[in-house]
This record gives sequence, structure tokens and C-alpha cells, in this order.
Amino acid sequence: MNIIKQMLAISAVALGLALPMSSFAQPAMDPAKTEATQPTSLTDGEIRKVDLDNGKVTIKHGDIQHLDMPGMTMVFTAKDKNLLSNVKPGDKVKFMVVTEEGKMIVTDIQPAR
Repeated sequence: MNIIKQMLAISAVALGLALPMSSFAQPAMDPAKTEATQPTSLTDGEIRKVDLDNGKVTIKHGDIQHLDMPGMTMVFTAKDKNLLSNVKPGDKVKFMVVTEEGKMIVTDIQPAR
């Protein structure tokens, strides 16, 4: 059942990226204004696996509010492999993820306090 939820969430994100923005009839598509309407925030998570060689990390996370994504466990690519040098499976973290060219990229990982 978790696999189905993961596949549905990934499909929903992919579909959202595939739809042309012009079909949403938004006046004045100023990128600075559209980014400001969706502030990014840190998400709570738990490190499940670290693949330092490939720059990937598996994180069980809560809802990613700024991406409208429900909580799940998934593999992310690190923007910089050095982000992964201080984390290990079981660590509770707060992390930042963004979408770049259709990929989910972790740009920051901090220990949860």
C-alpha cells in the first residue's frame, strides 16, 4: 500500500510539472512574484540511508508543504555531496528540498532540535 501511495505522489508531481502553465490563466506571470507566493520551508525527516558515492539520501519525511507533497519515504539527490557527510541512518533532521529540472534536490540538511 505504501508503494501505491509513493507512486501516486510521484505521478502527481510529474503531472503537475508536465502541464503547461499557460492553461491556468494567470495574469502577469512575473517569476519574482510567483516564487514569493510559495515560500519554501524546512521539512522534518529521518535519515534511512546515505549513499555518499552517488550523492543520494533516503529520507522518511513529513508533508513537504511548499511542494504540496504528503509524507512518505523517498530517495533524494543532494545538491552537494558534502551535505551527506554528517548524517547517518536514524538521524532526525530538518531538510530543504526543491525541484530542479523535474528532480527533487536536497539543498540543506540540519540536525533536528
